[in-house]
Order: sequence, then structure tokens, then C-alpha cells
Amino acid sequence: MSVPNLIEGGAQEGGKRASTENVPAIVGMGVAVESACTGIEDRAAKVRSMRDRLIDEILKLPGTYLNGCRENRLPGNINVSFEGVESESLVMMLDQNGVAASSGSACTSGTLEPSHVLLSIGVPREIAGGSLRLSINGYTTGEDVEYILKVLPPAVERLRKI
Repeated sequence: MSVPNLIEGGAQEGGKRASTENVPAIVGMGVAVESACTGIEDRAAKVRSMRDRLIDEILKLPGTYLNGCRENRLPGNINVSFEGVESESLVMMLDQNGVAASSGSACTSGTLEPSHVLLSIGVPREIAGGSLRLSINGYTTGEDVEYILKVLPPAVERLRKI
């Protein structure tokens, strides 16, 4: 089986690709990868530290569960579920306070069903329906973390009373 031509019309690469390589784009991509990899371990440690602080504090709320493994997760990934809370309402309340969050993965956006991934790892449906995903990165600051910890607990409490 042969690989089909990517672009018709030229003999480059044994007739599999027409045109000349975009050398500036290739060089630019190399520089971007090099830049992204420089200091990656230090950035990951900083993000992991903020993530762990968020997880530790969020889990102090009663009826709150960490989804997934505590240690084996991406440095900037936080996924928790709140018993007695509808996640879409929580996301909207956080948004009104300037916190960008999600109720699930991008592949499940637009649906009110709990994440099939959470259900498959054994999270009960009624708890999975209260899931919240926060993503942080190297641009997240300690002040951002403190702000989330300031606005999240009252939002959870308010929704639980409704």
C-alpha cells in the first residue's frame, strides 16, 4: 500500500508532494519547540504546586471529590465533583466572577450528560453531574489561585442551598 500524494503536481519527495518546503515555517517551528521545551520542568513544578494547593483547599469542602489519580495527572489539570451541585450552574457562577472553568472535556461540550470518562472510572452519576474542570498553566499566578479559592466555596454553598 502506498501513501497517497499530499499535494498533486510536483515530483518532490518521489512524487508524493508538490512545491518547495516552507523553510521559514520549518525554522520557526523549530524555534517554537525549543522555546516551549526550555525550562519545562521548572514550569511544570510551579504549575503542579499551584494545582496541589487548589486541590487541597477545594477538597476541604464537604461532599467534594477528586476525579482521577492525585499523582498521575497533568500538572495543570484539576477535576473535582461537588455533591449536590449541577456543574453547568457552577460554571456560570464562576464565569460571572471572572473564573474560566468547564464542566467537562471539550469533546462533551454542549451536552448536559455527565462525562462518560468519569462514569467509566466509577464516579457515581449523581456526583459526576457536579464535576468541574479547572486548567492552570505557567501564566497562572498565586493571586489567581487565591481568587479561585475565594469565589468557589461560596458558589458551591449557594448552589447546594437551591
